[in-house]
Amino acid sequence: MSSPTQVLARKWRPRCFSELTGQDHVVRALTNALEQKRLHHAYLFTGTRGIGKTTIARILAKAFNCQAGVTPEPCGICSACIEIDGGRFVDLIEVDAASNTQVEKMRELLENALYAPTVARYKVYIIDEVHMLSKSAFNAMLKTLEEPPEHVKFILATTDPQKIPVTVLSRCLQFNLKQIPFPLIVSHLRHVLEQEHINCDATSLQLLARAAQGSMRDALSILDQAIAFGEGKIEEASVRDMLGAVDQGYLLDLLEVLAQRDGARMLAIADAMETRSLSFDAALQDLATLLHRLALAQIVPAAIGDDEPERDRVFQLAKTFAPEDIQLFYQIAIHGREDLGRAPDEYAGFTMTLLRMLAFIPEDFLSGGGETGRDRGTSGSSPAKSGSGKYPSTLGQAQDSGQTETKGRTETKGSGRAEMEKEGRSREGRVARNDSTGDSRRSAGPVPDSPERDPRPEKPGSTEFFSHSWITIVGHLKVNGLTRMLAQYCEVKSFSEDEIEFCVPELHKHLLDKTYQDRLQAAIREYLGKPVRLKFSVGVVNGMSPAEQENREKQEKQSQAIAAIESDPFVRDLVENFDAKLIVSSIKPIQ
Repeated sequence: MSSPTQVLARKWRPRCFSELTGQDHVVRALTNALEQKRLHHAYLFTGTRGIGKTTIARILAKAFNCQAGVTPEPCGICSACIEIDGGRFVDLIEVDAASNTQVEKMRELLENALYAPTVARYKVYIIDEVHMLSKSAFNAMLKTLEEPPEHVKFILATTDPQKIPVTVLSRCLQFNLKQIPFPLIVSHLRHVLEQEHINCDATSLQLLARAAQGSMRDALSILDQAIAFGEGKIEEASVRDMLGAVDQGYLLDLLEVLAQRDGARMLAIADAMETRSLSFDAALQDLATLLHRLALAQIVPAAIGDDEPERDRVFQLAKTFAPEDIQLFYQIAIHGREDLGRAPDEYAGFTMTLLRMLAFIPEDFLSGGGETGRDRGTSGSSPAKSGSGKYPSTLGQAQDSGQTETKGRTETKGSGRAEMEKEGRSREGRVARNDSTGDSRRSAGPVPDSPERDPRPEKPGSTEFFSHSWITIVGHLKVNGLTRMLAQYCEVKSFSEDEIEFCVPELHKHLLDKTYQDRLQAAIREYLGKPVRLKFSVGVVNGMSPAEQENREKQEKQSQAIAAIESDPFVRDLVENFDAKLIVSSIKPIQ
């Protein structure tokens, strides 16, 4: 009769500290304490399931009672080590707190603790899931836990330390175990399969490791299941069928048809997924994971490994979408997953999430050739919209650093200064016409720009000219947050070919942080296409900053809106005949 096969989770349970995976911070602390003989009387290990709490407790029990002495490296061959590994050591008492919650059980255990160990150096009590003990049981163990006999060591383990009284926590040396990182689980599973002489491809290993969600015990249990499911072989198709995992091909196809704004094909893919009875909750989770990989491919291409499945398609999609679109789709995916339980059914919730992505794609997204309108603005024949497609994307710089960077510099030099001068002349022309036409502009409609008319004497390159152009330039700079706020409150004080001096009002001098100044200088250099030095000062401004200009425009629009309402015949009739009052604060101009 053949001996029964031992499950992988027990067969590959670590027997010493060096075999532990992913808990280096705990191993280091315990190893140093054992080497220096600084032994505590109570230890508490916390963390989620299957990450090594009970395993570390048993290794620590061997370290206390190994016949070679107290050591961080138990020999594993003495009777104490062998019996502890076999679960039959008389002086190692393992207690399941979930099954022994009553105070009577705890009192019995503490009474036995007073007696000296039978054969070992220390009597070790391992209490698993200690948070399940009753309040009375915790109170009964407080005194013994604080001052136990010299020959007693307590090792507590729990998945929920918040339920343990503070009085117990303060008496223990606490170690928080981490979830095991995904790469370490993959590496350990690969090692186990090599020792078991079982072949497995990289994609299957990643699927199994991801399904474990940070638990090594879960990973080994799922691996056991996969071996049985595949009749001794592990293949990607069988693993996906076993886990109910969504084929990445479906998700990549969805993003490709999303880029083409093809709603019919998108629903056809969703129908195919429903036909295979795939979990739409898992599909949205994997879709969010895929979008995260696309974002990494754009910003940090090196983070996508060479062995990444569908690596070429990931990078192609990363070039297709703009970074802000990917961020938006990611938010839609995770919110769609949260709303899945409230949807009429999973299919409706999943397809509604896809349609929401489709609805939020910019109207100018497609311009032919699979590129976005924003990216095509630098290379196509049609003019780009202001502030979009002006410079190469991060992905382009990382993938094609030589050719793309040269092209980006050439376009920036030409377009930045030319657009600055054009916008400045246009703005000055509009200001001059406003002065001459007065209120007639509102009745006659907007006057078309006339580049030939230039009533102002300023020349391109003068301080006055750049001051007017600065309001337009700020809208094109690639800055955000406090750096953009600094740019908006800056007023041009002087301007030369290689230096710009700004003045910031006293109220906003807190924005003059060195970091924000450097970011603004880099953005201006990129826009102008040449080195430029910035100087900042704090003082009285003349109201020519972009923020002040925007505020004046808002006030003017608000005044016009109020005047329009007040002059409306129906409103005037209400005020005169019914003593109505106009609530000015409720009037908002039409954007």
